[in-house]
Amino acid sequence: MTVSTFILKNALRNKRRATLSVLSVAVSLFLLVTLLVGLRELTLPVEDAGAALRVAVRNKISIANLLPARQRPIIERIDGIDAVTPFTWFGGKYKNEESMTFAQFAMDPKKLRYIFGEAKMDQAGYEVFESERNACVIGRITAEKFKLKVGDKFTLESTVYPVTMDFKIAGIYSGTADDRNMLFRQDYLDESSGVDGMVGMWWLKVRSAEDMPHVLEKVNKAFENTSAEVRAETERAFQLSFISMWGNIRLLVMLISSAVVFTLLLVSTSTMSMAIRERFRELAILKAIGFRRRELFAFILAESFGLAMAGALIGVGGAYCLFTFGDVSKLTNGLFPYFEVTPKIVGIGVSVAALLGIVASIMPSVAAAKMSVVEGLKTLD
Repeated sequence: MTVSTFILKNALRNKRRATLSVLSVAVSLFLLVTLLVGLRELTLPVEDAGAALRVAVRNKISIANLLPARQRPIIERIDGIDAVTPFTWFGGKYKNEESMTFAQFAMDPKKLRYIFGEAKMDQAGYEVFESERNACVIGRITAEKFKLKVGDKFTLESTVYPVTMDFKIAGIYSGTADDRNMLFRQDYLDESSGVDGMVGMWWLKVRSAEDMPHVLEKVNKAFENTSAEVRAETERAFQLSFISMWGNIRLLVMLISSAVVFTLLLVSTSTMSMAIRERFRELAILKAIGFRRRELFAFILAESFGLAMAGALIGVGGAYCLFTFGDVSKLTNGLFPYFEVTPKIVGIGVSVAALLGIVASIMPSVAAAKMSVVEGLKTLD
């Protein structure tokens, strides 16, 4: 019998316990990877090709405060800006659902292809969107979720404005970092809601990255000391500031992850201690025939490490396959378009498993080292 076979037979001696140990590690690491990926998606929003040149302009007091539409010509005169569009949150509910399942924004239809150029849609869709009053465009993910197609009509009841509006799908776009949103005409919202002359925020396209600092400064200064001061920031900064409104979500996720790892460590240590205690007699015999303490420690470490890495293979590998090849949008009910299990996250999961295997073997190894041959032979007689 080889050393490897000896270790494997010891690890699988109690198959039920070995299976439960591996599964407990696998489930815990799957949860850990899921938490880390979710945290990454929340705190590191995905960016598309045009994000570096886009600017969000909102009310300085709060994003919920509207801005006067008369600001637009002032912004358009600022050097370095290629396009400007209002971008107003509608907050509509689809088919009397209890909550909003996709975001809707009102904008200038003629600016869609200039500001959000990465949104790919056929030419007919752009033309209908620009010409028909009740036209809208929706993302591919939303269209697939609700089985919508070009030409379909539907109604949205707003939770922000006292109005229910009818829409006709002019086109379905794709190619953005998040193909879920719906876009419709700002003038249609003005007419239907009666709130003419006010917009939610402004969305700008800057000519080049070099113009970005200048544009941000000029836009902010243009409305200083007015009744509607603004805060201009890059799309990236706007995303992060919006996420920060949810509170310290990073701390919450890290606390949950720490609790998962700590609980798993206790379970693994207890399981290994139980397994080694049942084999004190055999360990005493190995000592009696000449095996040294470091060799016994190596046997215990290899067994513990092997079970932990088997759990990592199932848990981390399962999470990677599910999130990489599965439909994350359906799994999360549209909350996330996709999950990216990065090499760093995989490395964290495997490292936790390795550390777990090492730490879980320490206490049983110390107990085996302190045990005398005579005490070991008496233990399970």
